[in-house]
Amino acid sequence: MPEGDTVFVTCRRLHSALAGRAVTTFDLRVPTLALADRVGTTVLDVTPRGKHVLMRFSDGSTLHSHLRMDGGWRVGPARSRPKGRDFEIRALVGNAQWLAAGFRLHDLKLVQTSAEDELVGHLGPDLVTPDFDRAEALRRFAERPDAPIGEALLDQRLAAGIGNVYKSEVLFLNKINPYLPVGEVPDLGTVLDDSARLLRGNLGDYNRSTTGWRQPGQQYWVYGRRGKGCRRCGTPIVQVEQGRDPATERITFYCPSCQPPS
Repeated sequence: MPEGDTVFVTCRRLHSALAGRAVTTFDLRVPTLALADRVGTTVLDVTPRGKHVLMRFSDGSTLHSHLRMDGGWRVGPARSRPKGRDFEIRALVGNAQWLAAGFRLHDLKLVQTSAEDELVGHLGPDLVTPDFDRAEALRRFAERPDAPIGEALLDQRLAAGIGNVYKSEVLFLNKINPYLPVGEVPDLGTVLDDSARLLRGNLGDYNRSTTGWRQPGQQYWVYGRRGKGCRRCGTPIVQVEQGRDPATERITFYCPSCQPPS
């Protein structure tokens, strides 16, 4: 499930393969961008912004994509066939050495680099970056004191990078019930610090872990462990759909004993 750490690693691999090289393949397989062409330009950089991927070109344009729940970019040798189902490919960007294939991408757009803020300017401070603005994030959270913390942590306008996995894990680590209002969280700064620590601690590869163990079934404290015993107290982990309406409901895991209602 792509979250801020996954997007960071994805951008690092894309940047390594594409940046500084002339584009020889450019194919966007969405109707509104089907005729777009950047062959002959050079990829300047590939940068993460929260959960967004920004691929910048020397002609002053940016290819924007969002991975959401199921998207991904895969990099392989230029003359190889992308691994995956062809009908799921939404973008191909390559050079003489490497080919990047974007599968099941969402919100694919091609804009002027100077207009990137129209797509990502609303995002809060990025938890993955070393210069994460903690004070600004706290200020934004303070503007939503009545929002359940389990919902607020997913609001990318407050702080960018957290998804369902880290939301569930960081609330468990801090013994906070996911329905507790933001204004009643005893130490929101620590919650954000722990979120940043977990995200940055998983920038090495895609094998994410919050427990320190990388073995299958051992990576998480509560996420994906419905009905299994809490690693602290043995109480069965609960899974709920949290959100104010069905369109925005997101899955949450927590321990009802370690994270009781206040």
